[in-house]
Amino acid sequence: MYAIIVTGGKQYKVSEGDEIKVEKLDGEPGDTVTFDRVIAVSDKELKVAGDVENASVTATVVKQDRFPKVIVYKYKRKTGYHKKNGHRQAYTQVKIEKINA
Repeated sequence: MYAIIVTGGKQYKVSEGDEIKVEKLDGEPGDTVTFDRVIAVSDKELKVAGDVENASVTATVVKQDRFPKVIVYKYKRKTGYHKKNGHRQAYTQVKIEKINA
């Protein structure tokens, strides 16, 4: 059984027991998070739209962390302009506990 959820503007295909990294969510490790925006659920057949209005996915927060640094380098030739910047995106790692369909 799997479900497709929406969080942080992205879609994720999840099954029970999966660990995924999503955009930063509020919560400490061990807290429970519920994803209400479920767009599809598949058990033996795919259910979408009105069939999954009351579906939800329950997950547990594993850790809060940040991805490795990405270097952003801007350069314009012949003008002496260059700028170096770094960015680390925050994420939350969650473990999918139950798909309620």
